[in-house]
Amino acid sequence: MKKRMIIIITIALVCVPLLIVAKPFGKTGTVALQFLKLGVDARAVGMGEAYTAVTDDISSVYWNPAGLAPAFENQVFVSHTNWPADIMHEFGAATYTNGVSTIALYGSVLHMDDMDVTEEETLGPTGEKFTCSDIALGVAFAQQFTNKFSAGVGVKYLRENLYEFDINSYAVDLGSMYNTGWRNIKIGMAMRNFGPDIRFRVDDDDDGSYDEDPFDLFDNDGDGLIDEDRIELESKIPLGFSLGISGDIMRQGNNYMIASFQMDNVIDRTETWNMGAEVKLSNLFLRGGYQFNYDTNGFSAGVGWQVPTSLGIFNIDYAYTSMGELAESFIKSAHRVSIKMKY
Repeated sequence: MKKRMIIIITIALVCVPLLIVAKPFGKTGTVALQFLKLGVDARAVGMGEAYTAVTDDISSVYWNPAGLAPAFENQVFVSHTNWPADIMHEFGAATYTNGVSTIALYGSVLHMDDMDVTEEETLGPTGEKFTCSDIALGVAFAQQFTNKFSAGVGVKYLRENLYEFDINSYAVDLGSMYNTGWRNIKIGMAMRNFGPDIRFRVDDDDDGSYDEDPFDLFDNDGDGLIDEDRIELESKIPLGFSLGISGDIMRQGNNYMIASFQMDNVIDRTETWNMGAEVKLSNLFLRGGYQFNYDTNGFSAGVGWQVPTSLGIFNIDYAYTSMGELAESFIKSAHRVSIKMKY
């Protein structure tokens, strides 16, 4: 029974890239809910996001839910990211495990300061303010089927608010992890953000109707105007597939060096290739990575510190991501800080 389940999960995940490229899809700028592509956890980002085959803790709820399964401790995780233009991203999660199966609850919020509403005619502010925010709330479950293979699934509620408009939707994540047993070489696969297309429903004239035909030249709502509600087109969400491999370069006692390589395929951009490495020296971690085929500089780096306490083991991590010309300076580039606790 376990073998059959492993085969089914593996075939399903291998077929995902074919599904992604089998149907025509929009490219840059045509996909909604872009915040779902923003990586979490300073450890993962410091390794260039080449993390699908590395992840083995609570941040797996984002990268690959199968990575939750090998955990033997309950965990809590919080992460904060400063993006350019004063955009902030918060992420939090908690897990419970019995050593074989793990369940996790998590939430993600992207938010920013209020902005001025401007008029098209005068190109000036009206005095009114608006803001935009994104929320994801999810639950994930993972199980270790053998000492080498694990799989996981997650489902999440999605909401985006823009000015006085909002949308609600959902998405599913799937993942698998296989450890070859030699030099800790692992192969990880994950499909993230599989869900329905979304569409803002805008009633500009407050007549209770949406998507009125602007070309029939009739005043269908009787307000003296000819169908001023434009049709809102549907948008896809950022369905993506990741295939990665990681392994030990060196491991001696509590010290090690691991390297990882990963291919990412997301429907609104070309394929990207990520590579990263992590070195552990006692309680200190050093990380570096690079993402190829990005429009901006794909370099990232990070450090971490492990602190054993009477409450549990804390991991405090920091990561920097180069934003190229999108950031005015090092200070105004992307910075992440995350804290994990195992207890």
